[in-house]
Amino acid sequence: MTITNLGALPLAARHNPLPAFIMPQGEGENTITFGELDAQANAVGAALQARGYVPGERIALLGRNSIAFITAFLGILRAGLVAVPISIKFPPATLESILDDCDARLVMGDDTLLASLAATRSRWGFSELVTLASVTDYDVFTPQADSLAMLLYTSGSTGMPKGVRLTHASHRWVVETRLAANELVDQRVLIAAPFYHMNALALALLTLASGVTTILLPQFRVREYIAAIARYRCTWITAVPPMIAMMMKEQALLAASDLSSVRVVRMGSAPVNEGLFNQIRQIWPNARVINAYGTTEGGPIVFGPHPQGRTAPLQSNGYAHPAVSLRLRDEQGQLSDHGVLEMKSPALMQGYHQRPDVSAPFTDDGYYISGDVFMRDDHGFYTFIGRRDDMFVCGGENIYPGEVEKLLEQHPAVQQACVVAVNDEIKGSKPVAWIIPREDSVARPEEIKAWTLTHGPAYLHPRHIWLTDSFPLAGTNKVDKQALRAEAERYLATASDKEMRA
Repeated sequence: MTITNLGALPLAARHNPLPAFIMPQGEGENTITFGELDAQANAVGAALQARGYVPGERIALLGRNSIAFITAFLGILRAGLVAVPISIKFPPATLESILDDCDARLVMGDDTLLASLAATRSRWGFSELVTLASVTDYDVFTPQADSLAMLLYTSGSTGMPKGVRLTHASHRWVVETRLAANELVDQRVLIAAPFYHMNALALALLTLASGVTTILLPQFRVREYIAAIARYRCTWITAVPPMIAMMMKEQALLAASDLSSVRVVRMGSAPVNEGLFNQIRQIWPNARVINAYGTTEGGPIVFGPHPQGRTAPLQSNGYAHPAVSLRLRDEQGQLSDHGVLEMKSPALMQGYHQRPDVSAPFTDDGYYISGDVFMRDDHGFYTFIGRRDDMFVCGGENIYPGEVEKLLEQHPAVQQACVVAVNDEIKGSKPVAWIIPREDSVARPEEIKAWTLTHGPAYLHPRHIWLTDSFPLAGTNKVDKQALRAEAERYLATASDKEMRA
């Protein structure tokens, strides 16, 4: 079977006169057509080959979202090399460790970021790509079934980031399967999530294969995000709950901006609860809301619509996609309607790169063990409960932070909640919460705590609640729970010291 290179565009897309990417730049913009992008990606591939790099070698990418980033990414793949996008949020020591771990022969990226690397690193600044002569006729590398295309590193929240090995075949299948579903027909997509994260990268590959224009932002900034939707009449956007919370604080700008073009809002990283759904509805009354789920290791194709057309419950992620096999396994290792999600599809990773210290997350019959806990209802709809690793024991009760967040977000004064576990001498661990209040409400932590005791199981109530205007975001625009946990522990330690001195 012949496998198409993941970095190659379909023939129709190569001759598409529409802009492939538009990047707003003040009152102006930077634009590249599909044909120009195709020729420039060829030029990058040819230049890498001319420099002596051979198929299978690793080329790292270090930069914010840009047209140069996606051009370099496609060129690396076309030359048969392995692209290694790396988070710009990693501290220098972690960054250098990752470059050593993947044996990067070259680092391509933003000139300012490359300047911080060890002097011995070979580097190629994005600013130099404009000097390459376009190449229209290029012999693109033909991959084999096991040819590696990408090495994406996890966030490292539980230790040294792990390199996830992804092939041309696996993510070409992702693109073609999503194409068959006509996800992006007649859409104009907005991308503000970072290209070093699977969500944005997989979406960019799909927009290119679909022949639709992408509005690209270097990073998420709430006012620029709102302005881009209005200016370019974007119809298909992705978001995570903190982004919606930040938008809700820009009431004057929202009122002055026409955002009616948006037809699809694809939410990720957290369940779409009733409070969040209502906030989305305030901004986009008529948009379809997708409660998305995916992992770097297992790919973005997991769930889909019900085969009989049933409407999914609000918080549900959907029904098992027909091309994916799913099952749930409980804490006793038995198949169940509540447990850790295991999946099998052509999108699965090869495994983790050079990590003999990490148990392979696969069953003997080839299912990927996600570590995410779901429940499945009588109609076959799956609903995310929480990460198995995030579960903690409080006084003998198993608690998922999402359970406490769901309870808190039912309170009329709570816009969004983030719950973390802190140590407790008696209970072992206990939940504490950070809350973003609704704009038109008065939030009182002690009153909210008392409310949770009367509206949910006593063991779920947060022992401490702090109010905040916003949550810190990690590099993928998800809530940085490590930072919130550290801040909570500092507050509690300070309070304990004051009590001892009193």
